[in-house]
Amino acid sequence: MRTLSRSRPLRLAVLVCAIGMSCAAAAQSPRPTFRLVSETPAAAPVAAPAVSGQELHDIAVDAYVYAYPLVLMELTRRNATNVQTPIDGRAPMNVFGHKTAFPDANTPNTRWPSTDTLYSSMWYDVSREPLIVRVPEAGNRYYFLTLLDLWTDVFASRGTRTNGNQAQAFAIVGPYWQGTVPPGVDVVRSPTSTGWVLGHVQTNGPADYPGVNQWQAGLITQPLSTVSPAYGQAGARPYMPAAGTVDPTLNTQTPPADQVAAMDAATFWGIFADAVRNNPPHANDYPILDRLRRIGVGTGQPFSYTRLDPSVQQALAQAGPQAGRRIADYVANLGDGYNGWNTVSEGIGTYGTDYLRRASIAYAGLGAGVPEDVMYPVTSIDSKGRALDAGEDYVLHFDKGQLPPVNAFWSVMLYGPNQAFAANQANKYAIHSTDALKYNSDGSLDIYVQHKVPSREKQSNWLPTPESGPFMMNMRLYWPRNLALDGGWAPPPVQRD
Repeated sequence: MRTLSRSRPLRLAVLVCAIGMSCAAAAQSPRPTFRLVSETPAAAPVAAPAVSGQELHDIAVDAYVYAYPLVLMELTRRNATNVQTPIDGRAPMNVFGHKTAFPDANTPNTRWPSTDTLYSSMWYDVSREPLIVRVPEAGNRYYFLTLLDLWTDVFASRGTRTNGNQAQAFAIVGPYWQGTVPPGVDVVRSPTSTGWVLGHVQTNGPADYPGVNQWQAGLITQPLSTVSPAYGQAGARPYMPAAGTVDPTLNTQTPPADQVAAMDAATFWGIFADAVRNNPPHANDYPILDRLRRIGVGTGQPFSYTRLDPSVQQALAQAGPQAGRRIADYVANLGDGYNGWNTVSEGIGTYGTDYLRRASIAYAGLGAGVPEDVMYPVTSIDSKGRALDAGEDYVLHFDKGQLPPVNAFWSVMLYGPNQAFAANQANKYAIHSTDALKYNSDGSLDIYVQHKVPSREKQSNWLPTPESGPFMMNMRLYWPRNLALDGGWAPPPVQRD
């Protein structure tokens, strides 16, 4: 059994801008040949690899690290799309599902929840034809849609920062598609046929739900072949997606990361083989693919785990736990620490050949991108390095001119040790820059982090802690300015009062 540590000290789902080659250049860009297909009875046994035992072990560990994000994404996709119609953020393929209200401390199975934005999610398959995505005008709300390929690399970000808030339409097209799209529709080429669109839209409290939910309902998708020239005109009939197919045997109760951790090698590599067929490796993956071929994986022959040489099967099985620990342990090295806060400000969202970093970020926060859309500093200690504890009172003090530098807005969230909202007497889980905060006479700002209700003049700035136990805090900078991105600003230390 593979064991991955459940410690997740960082919130890593940050989103990214899209800067890339033209569609024509992308279509002509060379891609590695890596043929893995389902097990075939006629397939001959793969010859024993001509490598030493140590090299075989090292290749097996690196292979698991390389394959992990694709396997995790594929399992997550199966789970999220195993419904007939959209419900609670899940939806069939090529259809958006929405979270229409904020979670609270009683919401099950939530990690790093937010009361800043409501989420929209859509898993797409453009292997047969492009998918048109129409986005409504967003008014004054900050929003972004992050597009990830199945390897977890972000290849586009659509939203306020990159496109403005006017209505927009774009077509997600497959890696080799050639053709034309309707006027006014941008072409966004996905490096893989399958991928994920993850959206966040600013939501200013429960009173803002109706307007945000209406905006979410305006996120429309439809295959290119169904787009009528009369689209948008009076009397034109809207496209109605078909109902999804539900697989009753699918495990939707266990988180995908836990399922991957419990997989045997044959299951893990079988899922990888299924996923990689329509989702080719990146063009810079030749070195790792060459190493895999040396042990009989991706040789161009039909893939069958049971027909691999016994020494390879043993190496892959033994490599799983070690690779899992390596992925989990590396999470602590992902960010930079300053004033007790840990911030991932680079090397996130696009990874090149840093496969360990890619796997660790997928494990810690699947859906991550680069920080240009949002940054997530995290702390669990005070200014003296002591663990934050609900039995103490704390102050987070921002000097005048030292508030989080953002173009949109910022917030501070409080979580329990399981990265979920911590129950408190006020049912309040965050401080937002859009709240009616009270500033000091010199222009500075104090946030009071404590369990006891403070005096009346401080209550607007109160971030309640649970009754007892450890907790952690997560600051969010939406559309951070260069000062934060370049490391010229850091959150202040949390002071024990």
